[in-house]
Amino acid sequence: MARIHLDGIAHTYTPKAKGETDWALKHMDLTWRDGGAYALLGPSGCGKTTLLNVISGLVQPSHGRVTFDDVDVTQLSTERRNIAQVFQFPVIYDTMTVFENLAFPLRNRGVAAETSKARVEEVAEMLGLTSDLHHRARGLTADSKQKISLGRGLVRSDVAAILFDEPLTVIDPQLKFQLRRQIKQIHEDSQLTFIYVTHDQNEALTFADEVVLMSEGEVVQAGTPQELFESPKHTFVGYFIGSPGMNILPCALDGDAAIVEGRRFPLGGEMIEKTRQQGGRLELGIRPEFVGLSAQNGADAAPATVTSVEDLGNFKIVDARLEQSIVKVKFPEDREVPTGDAYLRFPPEWAKLYADGALVE
Repeated sequence: MARIHLDGIAHTYTPKAKGETDWALKHMDLTWRDGGAYALLGPSGCGKTTLLNVISGLVQPSHGRVTFDDVDVTQLSTERRNIAQVFQFPVIYDTMTVFENLAFPLRNRGVAAETSKARVEEVAEMLGLTSDLHHRARGLTADSKQKISLGRGLVRSDVAAILFDEPLTVIDPQLKFQLRRQIKQIHEDSQLTFIYVTHDQNEALTFADEVVLMSEGEVVQAGTPQELFESPKHTFVGYFIGSPGMNILPCALDGDAAIVEGRRFPLGGEMIEKTRQQGGRLELGIRPEFVGLSAQNGADAAPATVTSVEDLGNFKIVDARLEQSIVKVKFPEDREVPTGDAYLRFPPEWAKLYADGALVE
């Protein structure tokens, strides 16, 4: 196991990078604590896999250095970094049996046969591969082959870290939840450092102790799933995390309130004052889970019109229109949704103000 630190890392695949768009990774400093479970989350092309490959040694960064437990490993190969990596598509030997595939990393390192056998059987049991141990990998389904690939990454207990590059992409949707839980359990049992790349927020938020959200080669926010959900540091975080994402509404300030399309939403005076000092393009953000919606007018409420209701079984998503903007409201299944004219309330403790996309703190 290792504490991994990225010191001033940046990378470009272009020999003579000129502008911001030429950099796959922009300058970043990150620390991954020993034994932590991390998720690298973001849309396709944001730099997740490049960053993972910098950590593993498959990519040499254009700038900066990588350290494991304060030892500079920037120039070391993946093998010398003692990294296990699980890729998006299965990397296995078709002519070998499942047992031989799982045992291969251990035999390469001279692990005793009995020790290797016990560890292979343990990992096979975790992944539901016991009945296939003596079958050749060639005839197995894509799901089973990827489970073998996962097992090859998990079978070693001496690695500095295990890196997962969207490992459940080819897994049947019905098995994804089960395998994700198994990987989480293996982490809790082994206390190895796990870094898991995904574009799926559900995978990231349920697996990781800390999520690193990326956009266009930059780390936008790193924190616990709760921190990213409750206190997005940028409007991109608010939009990307959550289903549906945060309501982001252009606004202006008047006294102790934010004004959205002529509607007044009172907020905390301290937040308003800090926003005035910061300046910039202003937006009000609030999660659909925290928006109040009622048929009756009340204190701090603003008029709106309910335009649609989507029933998702255990909750409803309501669209409430102001003038040009739609506010999403997550509504309990057992409550009746107002029809037509209604009133919105934004609780000040859950409303956020953003200046030029950045959270006002």
